[in-house]
Amino acid sequence: MFLENKYRTHTCNGVTEADIGKSVRVAGWVENIRDHGGIKFIDLRDHYGTVQITFQKNEALLDGVNRECAVTIGGTVIKRAEGTYNDKIATGTIEISAESLEILGKVTAEQLPFEVSSSIETKEDIRLKYRYLDLRNRKMHNNIILRSNVISFLRSKMTEMGFLEIQTPILSTSSPEGARDYLIPSRKHHGKFYALPQAPQIFKQLLMVSGFDKYFQIAPCFRDEDARADRSPGEFYQLDFEMAFATQEGVFAVAEEVLTAVFSKFSNKKVSSAPYKRIPFEESMLKYGTDKPDLRNPLIITELSDLFVDSGFKPFANKCVRGIRVPNMAGRSKGFFEKMEAYAKEIGMKGLGYVKVDADGKYLGPIDKFLNDKQRGELRTRCGLVTDDVLYFIADSKKLAPKLAGQIRTEVASRMELIDYDRFEMCFIVDFPMYEEDEETGKIIFTHNPFSMPQGGLEALNTKNPLDILAYQYDIVCNGVELSSGAVRNHDLDTMVKAFEIAGYTEQDVAEKFGALYNAFRYGAPPHAGMAPGVDRMLMLLTGEESIREVIAFPMNSNAQDLLLGAPTEVTEQQLREVHIKVRQKPVT
Repeated sequence: MFLENKYRTHTCNGVTEADIGKSVRVAGWVENIRDHGGIKFIDLRDHYGTVQITFQKNEALLDGVNRECAVTIGGTVIKRAEGTYNDKIATGTIEISAESLEILGKVTAEQLPFEVSSSIETKEDIRLKYRYLDLRNRKMHNNIILRSNVISFLRSKMTEMGFLEIQTPILSTSSPEGARDYLIPSRKHHGKFYALPQAPQIFKQLLMVSGFDKYFQIAPCFRDEDARADRSPGEFYQLDFEMAFATQEGVFAVAEEVLTAVFSKFSNKKVSSAPYKRIPFEESMLKYGTDKPDLRNPLIITELSDLFVDSGFKPFANKCVRGIRVPNMAGRSKGFFEKMEAYAKEIGMKGLGYVKVDADGKYLGPIDKFLNDKQRGELRTRCGLVTDDVLYFIADSKKLAPKLAGQIRTEVASRMELIDYDRFEMCFIVDFPMYEEDEETGKIIFTHNPFSMPQGGLEALNTKNPLDILAYQYDIVCNGVELSSGAVRNHDLDTMVKAFEIAGYTEQDVAEKFGALYNAFRYGAPPHAGMAPGVDRMLMLLTGEESIREVIAFPMNSNAQDLLLGAPTEVTEQQLREVHIKVRQKPVT
C-alpha cells in the first residue's frame, strides 16, 4: 500500500492521464538528463517505474543535479505532445512540468562505476562490489521483485495445502551430508564447533517424529562448495517440505501441484501437466546420458554395445557404444560435421563417427566401411533410421560413454535448433541406486541421501548385493536443471543401522553422528517423506538467466567472496582468543 508523505504524492508510474492539470510530487533517482533545444528533461526512476520531468523556464532547478542522485520534485502533470509518446513506459503519454526540486541524496563520487541502464553488461565482480547500483537496473530490480512474489506465492500455496511453516535452527552440528560444513567455533565450549546446516534434513525428520503432519519452510542451506552457474557458494534457499504417513506418490502429488502452479503463474510458457513423467535412473542415463534430462530435446540415445563385441573395428570393440539418431540432416554442410567432431574432441572424445542414410536407404559416411550387413540391419531397426537421418556413435568406457553421449545429444540438438525453449518440461528421476563403489578406495558408499529408505527394506539390505539395491529416492528435473532431491525416509532404526553398516559405519558411529535421529526412532517414528525444490533455481528458470547470481540480491562471487562487504575478512587477535582459535601461517610453496 502506497502512503503519501512530504516526499511524494505519487509513485513514478502512479501518475496517469487522470492527473493532468493536478499538482503532484514524485521522488526517485535521476536516470538521465537530456537537453532538447533549450528545454531540459530528466527521467526519474523509483521502485515502481519511470516518469519524465520537463524543465522549460526553470533550468536553474537542475543546478547540482547529476545522474543517480535521489531527488523529490513537485510540479503539474501535463499531456505530452502526441509525437513524443513513449509506449515503453506506463507514463508515456504524460510528463510533469517541474516547479520545485530538492536533492535528497547527493552523488559525490567523481563518476559512476558503470551505467546503471547497462550494468548487466559490466564485469560481474564490479557489479557485485556496487550491487546497490546494479540492483537499480530495471531488469535486475524486477528479478528481485519476482523472487519476493514467488516466495510469497509458495508460502500461500503450501499453507493452503495444509502445511505448517516451522523454522529450524541455523546453529547446528556437523554431519556428513556430502559437502563441507561451515564451522563456527564456540566461545563457551573450548575446542568445540557449531555448523551451519547443509539442509534442515534431521530437524524436519524430527518434526515428523514430534507429531506434526505436514511441515514446510523457505529454508536457508549452507554448503562450502565451489560455485557453478546453477549453484551459489555459501547459501541457497529451498522450499523444504516433509509429510508424515506419506508415500513417494504423495510427495509427487504435492510437488506437481505446487510447481505447476508457480511456473504457470509466473511465466507465459507452457508447463508440464500432472502427472509428470517418471524415469528410472538407469533409463535416464541410457536414453539421455544424464540424470538431469532436458525433455525438450527430442533426441534419444540407444544402447549398441552388444553389436560390437569382439568387433574388428578397434575403437568400438568391447566398448560401451551408444548411438544418437538425428533426423532431417539432408543438406547439412561438411562444416557442420567438422564442428561437431571438434566439439567431441573438446569434451575428451578421440573423434565422432557417424553414418548417413541416403535416399536409397544406403549408409554413407566414415563408419560405414567398418560395419557388416547384420550390424547395418540392427542399427536400422533399433534406431529407426530412415532417409536423411544421421546416426552418431559414441564409444568409451562404461563410466564415460553415457556422459559423453549426453553431451553430444545436447550439443547436436542445440546446433540443429531442435530444443523448444517455449515450455517447461518436468520429470521425476526415480529408483536411484542406494550405494555405489568409491573409485579411489573401492569401498561401498551412499550414492545420495544416507537417510533414504532402501527398496525392500531390511530384507533387501540383508540379502542383496549392495550395488543392486535401489532407494526410494527421487529428483525433480526441469529443462535439464535439477530442481530438487527428495526421498522416502528410513524411519526404522534397525534398517537405518544396517544401511549405515554397509557403508562402513558402526551402530556406535550412527549413534554418535546422528544421535538425535537414532534416539528419536526408538520412540515410534512414523513413515515420512519429502523433498526440497530449490527456490534460486526456480527463479533462474523463470527469468531465463544463465547464472543463479542474477536472481539473488547479494550473492557471493564465484570465488566465494562477498565483494560488497569484503567477506571473508580477517578478525582481531582478541576475537580469535575468545573462541580459542589460533591461525596458522600458510606454508610458503
